[in-house]
Amino acid sequence: MNNPQSEPDDGALIEAAQSDPDAFDALYRRYVTPVYRYCYARAGDRADAEDLTAQTFLAAMEGLSRYRGQGSFAAWLFGIARRKCADHHRSRYASPGEPLDAAVGMPDPFAPDPEREADHNDVLDRIRLAWPHLSPDRREALTLRFWGGLKVREIAAVMRRSEGAVKMLLSRAIADLRKRCLDEERV
Repeated sequence: MNNPQSEPDDGALIEAAQSDPDAFDALYRRYVTPVYRYCYARAGDRADAEDLTAQTFLAAMEGLSRYRGQGSFAAWLFGIARRKCADHHRSRYASPGEPLDAAVGMPDPFAPDPEREADHNDVLDRIRLAWPHLSPDRREALTLRFWGGLKVREIAAVMRRSEGAVKMLLSRAIADLRKRCLDEERV
């Protein structure tokens, strides 16, 4: 496993990439997986997620000279990804609930046995059914947190909300999902 103390921080990588475009590769490697997961959760299709991820990094590379270090690089990058996904949805999809459907069949790399995987898929099925009933802001906050891996302060920057508002969105979204999923279980 990599030692996080030996890896350069985002600031050093950004500074290098602003003067040498080849240095952007390190930022790409650091963020490609979470950005792809976020785009996949939003688009629901592997090819679309790959395209959106590529568009995000292309826009980030082209706009890196305008990045001023206000807020985290991750929040800035996910802001770009969010806009790319929104553009994609405006042009292709009417239903915001479709992306989670594709996540249902994704294997759990931590599932030690088929029984646990079946339980996991059952939970995902219940979440998939409850997902469209959440408000768009709650869905977005959850997607950025759990598929994008962003911290609350980064989500706040992406969504242009206060940290308190994001915490409340996340808390209410989780409580709403928990209630809806438990209601599904009782039926």
